Amino acid sequence: MSGMEQGIPPPTQKHDLLGALTNMLEESHLTAFEGIPALIDAHKHLAGFDGISVYLCDLQQSVLRRLRGPGEEEPQPEELKIDTTLAGRALQEVRTLRSENPVQWWVPMLDGTERLGVLHMKPDAEDDDLRDRMRHMASLIALIVVSKRSFSDDHARLVRSRPMHVAAEMQWNLMPPLTFATPAVTIGAVLEPAYEIGGDAFDYSTSGNVAHVAVFDAMGHDVSAGLTANLAVAACRNNRRQGLGLARTSEAVERILIDEFGRGDRFVTGIIGDLDLGTGLFSWVNRGHHAPVLIRGGRWISTLKCPPAHPMGLDLGLPVTLCREQLEPGDRLLLYTDGITEMRNPDSGEFGLGRFVEFMIKQNAAGLPVPETLRRLIRTVMDYHDHRLHDDATVLLVEWHGAAHERLNP
Repeated sequence: MSGMEQGIPPPTQKHDLLGALTNMLEESHLTAFEGIPALIDAHKHLAGFDGISVYLCDLQQSVLRRLRGPGEEEPQPEELKIDTTLAGRALQEVRTLRSENPVQWWVPMLDGTERLGVLHMKPDAEDDDLRDRMRHMASLIALIVVSKRSFSDDHARLVRSRPMHVAAEMQWNLMPPLTFATPAVTIGAVLEPAYEIGGDAFDYSTSGNVAHVAVFDAMGHDVSAGLTANLAVAACRNNRRQGLGLARTSEAVERILIDEFGRGDRFVTGIIGDLDLGTGLFSWVNRGHHAPVLIRGGRWISTLKCPPAHPMGLDLGLPVTLCREQLEPGDRLLLYTDGITEMRNPDSGEFGLGRFVEFMIKQNAAGLPVPETLRRLIRTVMDYHDHRLHDDATVLLVEWHGAAHERLNP
């Protein structure tokens, strides 16, 4: 006689991770950003969790803020500092961490290698497949967050600590995420002052086996500077996507700036470059900007010299020179604006190129991921200037892995 015939219920599977993920994915299509906690709450038990809370990084990567939702059995902190909490450590090191009494886990939430925040997870049991379940849940939740955040005012309010200037609003909506990676390359960026940036901007993209990178610094620090930088980035993208080379792209940017603002009224300095991801050959043009810095083997090798043309928009007739540098696996390129190195502290003088590069070398030796290195850099710069910057400060870091690329997933 079977178990059913004897009235004994058949054994049930306690966890159905695939079912939970499938249901969440299907329901996410009609879920707004503010509905994400309810979506998670509806399926967490099926995946084997008594509680899952979402904490997202603020704009300056100083704190983690909780995305409020129903179904939380006990109050959770609304905000956690990244530098002083276990949750923050999990984010910094991109590592899943466990705490006791009660047992709970902090799981990094990533979009590729962009650190969105962490999940606070309470499993109903600690079995052999727990880490896989946490990782898969974190991956799907991250994708859902990214798919909803761009058209959510609630997301913007959650990750901001104070009102943002209009110029900064334009810039943050213009630029790509702060972190990107493939097996061949990692690209990271930081900008400050986050809520008042005006004329700085960065850009990157990939096309086949090439990574395009650029950094721009427009004259001024106001809405007009933001408009100038926006136009420069858009013009660069537009002409690059039509197949123009680096020199001609920079010349096209200049023509568009002059057509819009007049000759010399608004100008932009910049570095525009291409990295061949297969060979490591870096090609670039310098339009009146600071030379990129090359770090190799944990040492500052050089600044990459290239005859600079005039800033885009001045129409001085100087030739645009295409320069090349062969990178080695593990090399790091630093593209930056003058707010990083030339801003002065009344007591200590300029932060300076030497201090900037020395900091990057020390963090590289510590083995920190690129996003964490840049987060600590910008906090050091802000501390040096008592958190008052009078010019935009931007860094774009490009690391070519070559054949010896690091494992990028946590």
